[in-house]
Amino acid sequence: MTYTTTHKTTVTTNTLRQHKKNQQRFSCISLYDAQTSAIAAQQDIETVLVGDSLGMTIQGHGSTLPVTMEHMVYHTAAVARGNNTSLLIADMPFMSYSTPEQAMANAALLVQAGAHMVKLEGGAWLQETITQLTERGIPVCAHLGLTPQSVNKFGGYKVQGRGDEQADIILQDAKRIEAAGADLLVLECVPRPLAKKITETLAIPTIGIGAGKHTDAQVLVVNDLIGLTEKPPKFSKNFLNEAGSIPAAFKAFDDQVKSGEFPDESHSFT
Repeated sequence: MTYTTTHKTTVTTNTLRQHKKNQQRFSCISLYDAQTSAIAAQQDIETVLVGDSLGMTIQGHGSTLPVTMEHMVYHTAAVARGNNTSLLIADMPFMSYSTPEQAMANAALLVQAGAHMVKLEGGAWLQETITQLTERGIPVCAHLGLTPQSVNKFGGYKVQGRGDEQADIILQDAKRIEAAGADLLVLECVPRPLAKKITETLAIPTIGIGAGKHTDAQVLVVNDLIGLTEKPPKFSKNFLNEAGSIPAAFKAFDDQVKSGEFPDESHSFT
């Protein structure tokens, strides 16, 4: 089966920077296959993320930690085949970027599979890696706050950045990551005021998930967006309930992100 897309604009990092400059929100969906990827393109979703969340949503694990590079390359290639217009971000899985050299080799595999950008979890310790990747033509999306690959260190899936000291650490990490050359920053499960401050401080766009409505974009996992998750997280919403079809659910998500209707306070943390 060949998947085709209908909208004509190819989204790039420059597109997203212009959206931030113009204060235009954009949306992102984390998905894993060609079919949902094609639907995202048809509904003009600007960015798609091949998340290592597939460890839980697809493979049935309790965390993202068992996901391998082989898994990520496979799903990145599938998503790329379904969509030639959205900017495609691919997660680098657990321990695939512990050194700059390892990150270089593994990021190349994801780009060769069809990714336009790779995503790394972590703060200031990633500065050298981010610089080396971007100098070699591989755009980077950083990820701060609740970083699921650190779940054992955090002692569970907990909101990060509460309290002045922890909030300042995340803010300083964000500044260093931007200075190192990152093009995007995901903020996961951080208090709304902190996400707002980081978004206003950085020139690069921020993508929020459980970070309130003041980020430049929002991302949801497709399973949460269409109601497949048995116990959905606080920050998610089942758009299929009100939309009636998966394409309409994607469109409703995109519309509500752009209008500022989603997320509201019930999907955020203080």
